[in-house]
Amino acid sequence: MPATPSYAPAGPGSAAAPRLGARPAGYGALPGVAVAAPAALAGATMGTTWSARLALPPGVAAPAARAAIQQALDQVVAQMSTWDDRSDLSRYNRAATGWQTLPDDCLFVLDHALRLAAATEGAYDPTVGPLVNAWGFGPPPHPSEPPSAAVLDALRQRCGWRRVRLDAAGRRAWQPGGAYLDLSGIAKGHGVDRAAQALEQLGVRDYLVEVGGELRAGGARPDRQPWRVAVEVPDGSADHALALALRGCAIATSGDYRRYREGAAGRYAHTLDPRNGRPVDNGVASVTVVHRSCMQADALATALTVLGERNGLAYAQRHEVAALFIVRTAGRLQLAASSAFAALAGA
Repeated sequence: MPATPSYAPAGPGSAAAPRLGARPAGYGALPGVAVAAPAALAGATMGTTWSARLALPPGVAAPAARAAIQQALDQVVAQMSTWDDRSDLSRYNRAATGWQTLPDDCLFVLDHALRLAAATEGAYDPTVGPLVNAWGFGPPPHPSEPPSAAVLDALRQRCGWRRVRLDAAGRRAWQPGGAYLDLSGIAKGHGVDRAAQALEQLGVRDYLVEVGGELRAGGARPDRQPWRVAVEVPDGSADHALALALRGCAIATSGDYRRYREGAAGRYAHTLDPRNGRPVDNGVASVTVVHRSCMQADALATALTVLGERNGLAYAQRHEVAALFIVRTAGRLQLAASSAFAALAGA
């Protein structure tokens, strides 16, 4: 793949691979000194694609790096996919009332999901699975029509993050009966983190890893410049809102323009407001979050989308979250950034 552009789209569901910056003239090995070798890897996972640009240190071959990334992502799917009946999460969702053992990684992600649910007073909620399925965004079979108000009311009785409890010492989660967890809004980001950790365990320090448009960077490009990504503008625009340098952190975006369905009442996006059981319709086209953890960036982007521009920005300001809102106002797209994001963009 040509190594010319110095940025990569950071958007929900983006399949575009991050692109390595051009290698400057004179870049090369010093006599007698072993240097890392640039590599570009790619694969499939979670119904989308993954890609990585990295510098392989001496003794680490590309097939080993590719296998480490794929294995890390496969483990996330095996534990947390609602599309795989054999996953640990699917087993929990089918279980009767009682305590259910879960793998450590699954408990780790679920714990963060429940903490964010509490912090946002339910704007983010991992128990929203029944509603996700009813609107046609879960595993098949998909409904042909949006759910009625009566169906939504019934399904909402199965939801509510307070119904789920964790027992860390026992490595288990309480199934209250009928609870259906959906970690889609956080597991992909966790997968990015796990892929990055897998590379670091191999000794890879310079990398840019992407899964479905969520990215995490470590180290720097071969020319020692920081990895740079561009925040995608919704509605098919070829332009970009701005480019950011990622230094040891991650970026994730939640938007209404990638995953959606068409119904008699028009188009509705995949992000649901757990508080009313309906697709978000608050003018927010996308929210991009930069964070040390891609898992947290992923979940926060969803939560802030549900909260909306005013309440979401207030939350980001209180918690020093680097967040960029792109909002549809009177037929135009407008940008609103938290102070932490504005500081990053100006760096």
